[in-house]
Amino acid sequence: MKGKIVVITGANSGIGKATALALAKKGATIYMICRNRRRGEMARQDIMAESKNPNIELMLCDLSSMGSIKEFGFTIRDRLDHIDVLINNAGAMFGSRLLSLDGIELTLALNHIGYFLNTHYLLDLVRKGTDKRIINVASVGHKSVKNVNFNDLQNKINYKQLKVYCETKLYNIYFTQLLAEKLKPEGITVNCLHPGVVSTNFGNSGTWYFKIMLPIGRAFMIAPEKGAETSIFLASSPKVKGITGKYFDKKVETKPSRLAQNEKYAKKIWDITMNLTGVQEFGQVVES
Repeated sequence: MKGKIVVITGANSGIGKATALALAKKGATIYMICRNRRRGEMARQDIMAESKNPNIELMLCDLSSMGSIKEFGFTIRDRLDHIDVLINNAGAMFGSRLLSLDGIELTLALNHIGYFLNTHYLLDLVRKGTDKRIINVASVGHKSVKNVNFNDLQNKINYKQLKVYCETKLYNIYFTQLLAEKLKPEGITVNCLHPGVVSTNFGNSGTWYFKIMLPIGRAFMIAPEKGAETSIFLASSPKVKGITGKYFDKKVETKPSRLAQNEKYAKKIWDITMNLTGVQEFGQVVES
């Protein structure tokens, strides 16, 4: 990984920070994409000190905002001529139904559309990289989703935080599979993963009951360093070179749910997302 350029969203805490640190120790140049400057800078200093790698950069982006993602996309395109590994990691769960700046249900906006649009704006840079790897952090929670309600994708009716979160993780797998198929002729690999049930700040934005139960649940959770192992593996291991469109758990390729293998649903979610984001041709960015 020495000298490779790695972009990681949500890199100021939890799995993202642990992934950034491990790859920094391998000699990669890390671009941490964070929403909060203070927390991002604190994490950057921590990573530089522990890894003894000075090549750690912080850039700001609200990955629930289409405008912010677009602005970030053009900014980083001015700074970099290529990206070797892109890791879409940032995500959250919200206790009540909230809307993004674009008027989209916030979990969907951050966890799914954030992955989709961020990759759209950075794909040209990945095309010019060497490893050419895209990694999406999904979740085994997708297996709890039994059907996709296309009439209420934004959960205006009967909002439940965990249900909505798991739906977005299903969409991460759909996105991974379709994007892998589209990019395979270009030698770009796209894979996703379940990190494990990890003890992080995740869930702090949940309902009061969820926050109360969280400390109890953490006793049975794994450390962020353990949760980051599959992301690190997919980003750096020669064992997965050329493997694409797959779902990994504990660094092992495994099958996602039957619903996650529904190609018709995957294509429908892709088309809806294209419409919501206004993207005309994925990965083709129009200068404006």
